[in-house]
Amino acid sequence: MNTLSDLNVSGQRVLVRVDFNVPLDGDTITDDTRIRGALPTLQALLNAGARPILMSHLGRPKGEVRPEFSLRPVAGRLRELLGGPEVVFCKHTVGPDAEACIASAPNGAVVLLENTRFLPGETKNDAELAGQLAELADVFVSDAFGSVHRAHASTAGVAAHVSSTAAGTLLERELTFLTKALDDPARPFVAILGGAKVSDKIGVIEALAPKVDRLLIGGAMAYTFLAAQGEGTGTSLIEEDRIDDARALLTRFADTLMIPTDHVVADAFAADASSKTVVGAIPDGWMGLDIGRETRDAYVAEIQKAETVIWNGPMGVFEMEPFAQGTLAVANALAETTTSGALTVVGGGDSVAAIQQAGLADAVTHVSTGGGAMLEFMEGQTLPGVAALG
Repeated sequence: MNTLSDLNVSGQRVLVRVDFNVPLDGDTITDDTRIRGALPTLQALLNAGARPILMSHLGRPKGEVRPEFSLRPVAGRLRELLGGPEVVFCKHTVGPDAEACIASAPNGAVVLLENTRFLPGETKNDAELAGQLAELADVFVSDAFGSVHRAHASTAGVAAHVSSTAAGTLLERELTFLTKALDDPARPFVAILGGAKVSDKIGVIEALAPKVDRLLIGGAMAYTFLAAQGEGTGTSLIEEDRIDDARALLTRFADTLMIPTDHVVADAFAADASSKTVVGAIPDGWMGLDIGRETRDAYVAEIQKAETVIWNGPMGVFEMEPFAQGTLAVANALAETTTSGALTVVGGGDSVAAIQQAGLADAVTHVSTGGGAMLEFMEGQTLPGVAALG
């Protein structure tokens, strides 16, 4: 797989798949992290004398033109972040109008095409659409790690229609750190998995458990494991149809898996609910919303000993302050062990939000921009948008 340093892009039109799927409040971008993530690749291309032509999806317009999903507001924010180069927004994505828009852009400008998911063939990886996208440029660069697990026209199909392809700076960095952590980890190697559903993480647990020294379980998915041990779970969220799977995982990886031994429980799903900490079984009428102090201390101890840590998924309902302590403890422990020389990788929307909320995003080795892509990579699945560059 080529990287930017392998290509001579001077004077070339470079079609770049970025991930500008940012949260919007009307026309206001409430979190520009993903736009900032693309800046190193764009600067490298501009410095090399290329003409970057950017494409991205935003939201789920389902093949229809819906103004609330337009990338126009992104063009304005990108212009501010770049500071110098003009950013030209094209209200079309393919065809003669898009070609004319690109041709009329001044030298040294960055071009941003309209939302790829306005096109019905995008999510179907339509070959004709992929060919139309390829006609816009001489080189294709993939830099949207958050989308490479999707076989779409703009993430995978287009690569077959251009002569030169490469991974952008962001994608290269993502693959480097994840590969290092999974294939050549310094030990002890600790993985931390949280979130709501066991069903979302079964494949990841099966893939990671044989590789790691400890796998720490938190979040609502922990209560399905608790039920698998025959413990009471009160009104906690559990997946009844996954209890047997959880029991099998506990048996198969008994020496590796760690599940919470105490829980912060509440009598309602609300920040002002009555709450307390219980050890073992959760009483009737109460729901688990965070890991307890005993579990926090045990998890932090494992993290502090680690030389490699991967974290995907919060330990509790961190959005509510009374139930954020488990997640914050994990975030702080990751920052401390990073300072001591460990390789630490954080991914998944909620985990990233949590570590940003804690003000520690710059205190870990790498914050991944891809939740689903990171999970599939950890499972050992082929990512279509990466395979297309090979």
